[in-house]
Amino acid sequence: MIHQYRLNGYNIVLDVNSGSVHSVDDVAYDIIQLFCDGEISREEIASRMLEKYGESQGLTRGDIEEVFGDIDKLREEGRLFTEDLYEPCAFDLKNHHTELKALCLHVAHTCNLSCSYCFAAQGRFHGERGLMSLETGKRALDFLVENSGDRVNLEVDFFGGEPLMNWDVVKGIVEYGRSIEKEHGKNFRFTLTTNGVGINDEVIEFSNREMHNVVLSLDGRKEVHDRLRKTVDGRGSYDLIVPKFRKFVEARGGRNYYMRGTFTHANTDFTNDIFHMADLGFDQLSMEPVVCSPEDPAALTEEDLPVLFQQYELLAEEMLRREREGHPITFYHYMIDLSGGPCIYKRISGCGSGTEYLAVTPWGDLYPCHQFVGEEQFCMGDIWQGITAPDIQEEFRSCNVYAREECRDCWARLYCSGGCAANAWHAAGSVRGVYEYGCRLFRKRVECAIMMKVAEAYGEENENQ
Repeated sequence: MIHQYRLNGYNIVLDVNSGSVHSVDDVAYDIIQLFCDGEISREEIASRMLEKYGESQGLTRGDIEEVFGDIDKLREEGRLFTEDLYEPCAFDLKNHHTELKALCLHVAHTCNLSCSYCFAAQGRFHGERGLMSLETGKRALDFLVENSGDRVNLEVDFFGGEPLMNWDVVKGIVEYGRSIEKEHGKNFRFTLTTNGVGINDEVIEFSNREMHNVVLSLDGRKEVHDRLRKTVDGRGSYDLIVPKFRKFVEARGGRNYYMRGTFTHANTDFTNDIFHMADLGFDQLSMEPVVCSPEDPAALTEEDLPVLFQQYELLAEEMLRREREGHPITFYHYMIDLSGGPCIYKRISGCGSGTEYLAVTPWGDLYPCHQFVGEEQFCMGDIWQGITAPDIQEEFRSCNVYAREECRDCWARLYCSGGCAANAWHAAGSVRGVYEYGCRLFRKRVECAIMMKVAEAYGEENENQ
């Protein structure tokens, strides 16, 4: 399968199955497209190219034969028109990886903000409020160790609600993890996701010592952030949290953090929010499209898509400019490794929700991931008895990119790995479905990310000349 597109002055050809990316001239781009379109003879292709480019660009039959030769060589090298070798082994690969590697600990089902678009219903996850006890948190780490096999690096995310509302338990869980990791030959990587309201000097010092990563929630410009991210008494939270975030990131030395925002129908010009955060001094950025009911005023619409596509392109071009000027920023969705990247197992099987990754409620119940918490039909068991609903786990284990019919003909399938099971379930009623709106945004982001890599490669070539 071949995917071709033009962006920012580059003609880009992606060989889907090998992952090879080619930046080509107009003639090669058109010839490759004609090869893809059907059984057209080389003689007919040559005639069409001479008619289109012969007079205007001085193209000769010899030039066309040279392009044919380049294409043939790339095909022989397995870098163009390659076959899909992965589908026959997709389900086997998934079954070979059954060890647990990560937990999302819901240490607080309560929150000190009242964000109207919150998928977790202001931290309650459609249930009662509650805080995880230290005993439950310790047992969760024991459960992770017991089910991790020979994995060494284990990931634990402190989540909510707002985890800082149960800060003493967070510290206690980390301290317990550090006390047991050596005897079990494990290394805990802790992550904290916070809205920032409860940040103080102690939180900063402890997190910068113990947290492998921190995720800080900020939607961008003050008017955008304050529109939906309000305190429980209805005030905007921007002025409260931004000084704390700046102090946190500065003390952290700019390492291993993300500013995570959400854009909605009200701010489809979300690049202005990204650049605003960059101008505040934050350079590790993520901006996610809201996922909510279509009836919600915040919901993205079909009419928003062209604007959003343009915004993603604008962001990529601005990031390239800032990089050239020595002020780079990182955007989570544009982080792509064309020379290595995730192994083929990850590309096929996705995030591992329900199998390698589980969420734990304050009461110790297990769910496939944080976005399924509160959906009782997805409760898989608890941290004391283990998995007591193996049928749910099996459903997620069989869920890979080839299990979704819509993904089979998608050029981006080995980049998204089938997408988010929770978004699919909410949109299509099945974890094997797809959230088509999200797919369209994802494909645009991947096109932009690949274009940036092409542009960077051309920049390096020019510097070396």
